[in-house]
Amino acid sequence: MSTEVKQLDRVVIRIAGDSGDGMQLTGDRFTQETANFGNDLSTQPNFPAEIRAPAGTLAGVSSFQLHFADHDILTPGDRPDVLVAMNPAALKANLGDLPKGATIIVDTRDFTERALARIGWSSNPITDGTLENFTVHALDLTQLTLDALADSGLSRKDAGRSKNMYALGLLSWMYSRPTEGTLAFLREKFAKKPEIAEANITAFKAGWNYGETTEAFGVSYEVKPAPLPAGEYRNIAGNLALAYGLIAGARRARLPLYLGAYPITPASDILHELSKHKRFGVTTFQAEDEIAGIGAALGAAFGGALGVTTSSGPGIALKAETIGLAVSLELPLVIVDVQRGGPSTGLPTKTEQSDLLQAMYGRNGEAPVPIIAPQSPGDCFAAAVEAIRIATVYRTPVFLLSDGYIANGSEPWQVPQFSALPDLTVDFATEPNGDPGPDGTPGEFLPYRRDPATLARPWAVPGTPGLEHRIGGIEKADETGNISYDPDNHDFMVRTRQAKIDGIVVPDLAVDDPSGAARVLVLGWGSTYGPIGAAVRRARRAGYTIAQAHLRHLNPFPANLGEVLNRYDKVVIPEMNLGQLAQLIRARYLTDVISLTQVRGMPFRAADLAEMLQGVLSSNAD
Repeated sequence: MSTEVKQLDRVVIRIAGDSGDGMQLTGDRFTQETANFGNDLSTQPNFPAEIRAPAGTLAGVSSFQLHFADHDILTPGDRPDVLVAMNPAALKANLGDLPKGATIIVDTRDFTERALARIGWSSNPITDGTLENFTVHALDLTQLTLDALADSGLSRKDAGRSKNMYALGLLSWMYSRPTEGTLAFLREKFAKKPEIAEANITAFKAGWNYGETTEAFGVSYEVKPAPLPAGEYRNIAGNLALAYGLIAGARRARLPLYLGAYPITPASDILHELSKHKRFGVTTFQAEDEIAGIGAALGAAFGGALGVTTSSGPGIALKAETIGLAVSLELPLVIVDVQRGGPSTGLPTKTEQSDLLQAMYGRNGEAPVPIIAPQSPGDCFAAAVEAIRIATVYRTPVFLLSDGYIANGSEPWQVPQFSALPDLTVDFATEPNGDPGPDGTPGEFLPYRRDPATLARPWAVPGTPGLEHRIGGIEKADETGNISYDPDNHDFMVRTRQAKIDGIVVPDLAVDDPSGAARVLVLGWGSTYGPIGAAVRRARRAGYTIAQAHLRHLNPFPANLGEVLNRYDKVVIPEMNLGQLAQLIRARYLTDVISLTQVRGMPFRAADLAEMLQGVLSSNAD
């Protein structure tokens, strides 16, 4: 049968089914092949917090969305062009997101009266007109998979588990995706269970052949590779990029890396990844709790290693006292907070930006800590290297604020040359730094005598002869580090620690204002970068002039931020919280910003944000 191939410039696909049915694996494999093909892409996994949520329920639906294109894109897309729904719950949970005319591929196997009633449907949506505004392919994917594996020797239950690979094969045919990588992946993943490997491969090929030979699909599609700057690329998720950045930064600092962590969603993958890299001088300690994790990391920093701890909001709350201790000891420590919905346990698998004020102020006393935030999955690598630079140069704990959207999402990433990364070599103290005596005898070691340029104190590895010194949480005397309750000394040390953070050198804020005539600035931080960028593009296509800027450094702010804010009549700050950056900007710069907020556990949709921005632009023009 001759198949027509249509060219598209972009596609958004969402694959949905029961949690545990392989939706994330299916989406990841389609993504890997799309990256190999050369498209630009952005992904958004979405899954419940339960390890095995109730099957067939709305709460148990897991999905994976992929946006890929022949040009530069910034988000996983607002609404899917194609939905693959593996059961009624997956269809109902995602139906409201589909635009008119979208394609639905639905497995009809579980559309029984009982299953439909369980999710609140009194009739079958496939036949009652509910789907009349969509292009529907209603297939018994389960039976098609069972037929393909009839001679496999597997039970019906085990054979049916391969239906996700059948769907992946069909999608791969529909969008002209390469197949060799997926076949090799399946053979490697199930190398110890060759019968399972072959079943999945057979199901995958059967799905491809179904699309190729059936009259139900007379058209396939092609999205050409996107033009990208020359270099080596790979698809990378945010947590993986962050782990690689920590390793690379530690190597450039010539320090062993020590991670003390307790598993917590959505940060656990960083622990899992770092545990694989002992050959690069990485030691990982899965502690019994959050407090032990950061305590061990801070101890490692005292011992001359790069201390790192990873967590999410609830764990950061438990780590607060030890973070304050790190501020007092003035030792380098990288604190990774992969933010999720709160408060308390909140929404473990959903995204939010609600820990900014916690990172800024969530400790007793005056305990300033630098804060940086990556803007995308690939940017987590560079942000981790930057966090290490600040921690080691200024001898301070540093917050790195990622979030669930960045951590689990992925995008093409240009692999940097290791030699092109900044040299972060640390100069440890090796001899006493006190003033020599009148007779020329060496001075004592002064652990809090500071570098005039950075206000950083010396970093002395325990056991270095002549550099013995005290550490602890009680206030230190200037220079000597002895315990001090002197009011003037405390005032001086508090102000000095604050001045050290205020004096950290960070790049100026860059502004995207092509015409130079914009009167409205959109200012963002963290993972709002993609939705803001996509919304600004839409506003400009609609004829508006608008500027965009994005903050990586949140404490201290870039030195030119005040001047940038003063250039514009209105400053708009979209955030996935109730306006935390807006509050900081108002307090620091007395700028009456417009705060656009949402706390839905999901990233902004570019279309919704563009509509809000155009409302601001229209009112500014009146």
